[in-house]
Amino acid sequence: MAPHQNSDDPCDLFVIGGGINGCGIARDAAGRGLSVLLAEKGDLAGATSSASTKLFHGGLRYLEYFEFRLVREALIERETLLRAMPHISWPMRFVLPYHRDMRFESETPTSRLLSAVMPWMKGRRPAWLIRLGLFLYDHLGGRKILPATSTLRLGGTPEGAPLQERFETAYEYSDCWVEDSRLVVLNARDAEARGATILTRSEVVSAEVRDGLWSVTVAQGGERRTYRARMLVNAAGPWVGDVIHGKLRLNSRENVRLVRGSHIVTRRLYAHDKCYFFQGTDGRITFAIPYETDFTLIGTTDAEHDDPARKPVCTEAERDYLCAFASQYFKRPVTPDDVVWTYSGVRPLYDDGATSATAATRDYTLKVDRSAGAPVLNVFGGKITTYRRLAEAALEKIGGALPLSSGAWTAGVPLPGGDFAHDGAPALAVALRRDYPFLTEVWARRLVRAYGTEARELLGSAREAADLGRDFGATLTEAEVVWLIQREWAQTAEDVLWRRSKLGLRLTDAQARALDDWMAEHRARSARAAE
Repeated sequence: MAPHQNSDDPCDLFVIGGGINGCGIARDAAGRGLSVLLAEKGDLAGATSSASTKLFHGGLRYLEYFEFRLVREALIERETLLRAMPHISWPMRFVLPYHRDMRFESETPTSRLLSAVMPWMKGRRPAWLIRLGLFLYDHLGGRKILPATSTLRLGGTPEGAPLQERFETAYEYSDCWVEDSRLVVLNARDAEARGATILTRSEVVSAEVRDGLWSVTVAQGGERRTYRARMLVNAAGPWVGDVIHGKLRLNSRENVRLVRGSHIVTRRLYAHDKCYFFQGTDGRITFAIPYETDFTLIGTTDAEHDDPARKPVCTEAERDYLCAFASQYFKRPVTPDDVVWTYSGVRPLYDDGATSATAATRDYTLKVDRSAGAPVLNVFGGKITTYRRLAEAALEKIGGALPLSSGAWTAGVPLPGGDFAHDGAPALAVALRRDYPFLTEVWARRLVRAYGTEARELLGSAREAADLGRDFGATLTEAEVVWLIQREWAQTAEDVLWRRSKLGLRLTDAQARALDDWMAEHRARSARAAE
């Protein structure tokens, strides 16, 4: 990784936060000629950006809130992103089973409108309205790769097999999957390749303006360093408000609304590779998604979260809610005994005064504050699908304060390892097995889905598995761990097993501890060698 920028030299842009918005903005800005420094207090994607539902999607339910601009932008972005990162994102088909008793959430604008003009509907979601929504979903974004919506008779089909008999018809539409935390790391890597400095485990303690420049104090490994910058970007996610009021001490009325979304991962609940879009009797929706080959991901909830310092966890009540929700659809009830892992993240939404967490806008809001004497851009909200467009919008604002060498450039430019056809991952895995015969099919597919064309560089000249060093379990080798340490800022077993991959689902506790011990020793050896 690149050496740290000299703290005596002012940079153009200092980005606070190593989630998807911070890393996306850093990448875009570095590509436009700005000198960029990014500081993340923990690991990259250590909070919200590794705890999403892991979908590149337009947000079908946002149509009920009349958020047409957000949905259209997200729909257009799906195919832009598929082309730029075909290793970590791919198309999926979503099956939306229909029955007459489906209800709107009572607070949606669509629900209120229909209740006013069709009171006899009593809050039901009629089939014609769902078809209208899917028609808009198909046509708002100008699809070229993704297939259109179709109607599916469930009887005798793989899609209908796991569902209760009362579901006879479904609508099938397209959206996309993304490996969220890998997306963050690859943006950080590309930002660094374009000249940015990325500091992890580096917490911004305070910032103030001196002589027209931001002076930013950062705690790094027990030491404090001061960096100077012409402009700040506050992309701290759930901590954006804390940065505004606590670190920068700005008198701003802008506020963030924290909404917790929890997920459960169960043993695999059905055999096919399509997702389900379930609508509950309470008007909410959840997804059931094929996950890591042998599992099913179910989520998400929407609950208020009052304190970003309180680690979000999936509560027993949320777990039971998601199990009960899915059990309204599946023949075999989903129980807590099926759950093998849970996770939860906090969405830092812009506080638009909505009456409920579910109704709060998912659109992003960007605000430039110059009251301190130097500019800061505060980033609120956003969806992982629109992170690249959010970065472009941020650079438009940044361009009002700093000179940019070029215009928007990121559309279609691949992330590291993504320089192959959008549908080329299977062929890449076949070629990898041909050239490295010791790889199993599962191992080759995992490497391609994580590293794309860079998988060959990781494997190097290995002729057999032993050439890759220690085997930590579940196809994780010493060579891969060293790659993640040297190229992707990984420092602990958690970084490797739950953010750079999801191999934590497959390693035992003893294997995870052994990996953590090995990485700690590797850090100590590296520190001694650097002395």
